[in-house]
Amino acid sequence: QVQLVESGGGLVQAGGSLRLSCAASGRTFSNYAMGWFRQAPGKEREFVAAINRGGGTTYYADSVKGRFTISRDNAKNTVYLQMNSLKPEDTAVYYCAANRVYGDYVTRDISTYDYWGQGTQVTVSS
Repeated sequence: QVQLVESGGGLVQAGGSLRLSCAASGRTFSNYAMGWFRQAPGKEREFVAAINRGGGTTYYADSVKGRFTISRDNAKNTVYLQMNSLKPEDTAVYYCAANRVYGDYVTRDISTYDYWGQGTQVTVSS
């Protein structure tokens, strides 16, 4: 079992930045690939970014590529999502998730993620 707790969400103006954190506890964090997903009101949850367990491979949705950066610190059991040049369409609840099977790889397939946090709200005003 892995417990995940997101933080760092909030209200920001368009063009601004936020840094989300996801702290993990329980099983060995470094065994898991990690992902960030988001869900806007009335929409399905969608993939944002993923990072493999060693941190050497990352993968982004086209909509955030060049603006968002995923990283992890295995010593601190934490994964981050640095979000720059935010747009109103980035408004959503952001979730981190842990993937045991894809430890060495990255995937956008939501069904492969085993554990989820409770989410943190990000609101971007125009």
